[in-house]
Amino acid sequence: MALQPSLRALIVAGNPNAPHTLDVFLDYVCPFSARMANGIQNILKPKFEAGGEYEGKAKVVFRLQVQPWHSASTLTHEAGLAVLRASPDHFWPFSLALFKHQDEYFDIPTANLTPLQIRAKLIDLAASVIPPEAVERVKDLLALQGTPNGGTGVTDDLKYNIKFARQNSIHVSPTCLWDGLVAGEISSGWTEDDWSKFLKTRIHV
Repeated sequence: MALQPSLRALIVAGNPNAPHTLDVFLDYVCPFSARMANGIQNILKPKFEAGGEYEGKAKVVFRLQVQPWHSASTLTHEAGLAVLRASPDHFWPFSLALFKHQDEYFDIPTANLTPLQIRAKLIDLAASVIPPEAVERVKDLLALQGTPNGGTGVTDDLKYNIKFARQNSIHVSPTCLWDGLVAGEISSGWTEDDWSKFLKTRIHV
């Protein structure tokens, strides 16, 4: 499906020009999304990238799915977008690190933290993944803008992702689309064998 060019780093597996597309809607503070992210990294990337069975035939797009019933969800997705802007090549490694540490951003651990404190924690996490020169850029992007309700430097990117999910009626994470249609059979618990059976019936190039 279509992707805003400035957010090209959301393509996290496969050749960006591959004909088939798996859109995966994930929330950084959803445990099932973390399981799906691990599946992308450990199962799909090896299949879709150099030397893989489906090299050049399919790609994975990580669609950011903010779920407001998780109180820190918006802040974690802002951080992901800030890293994408500051250091695109490190967006997926940062995302994997955030999924690994997602329990630090659940409701109870963040209950007594202010948004600024949560953003500071996220910047520290980013600093463990991205180059030092990109850290200041992430800080700038996550800083509140000059007007009282102006958001941050990545608010427009956040809006794009939220609007994209809403217009496609995506309600929960993880949700997957294969070539634009919801593939409700896909599960975060799928094994390599499950994915192999699915891809064998869906890839036709």
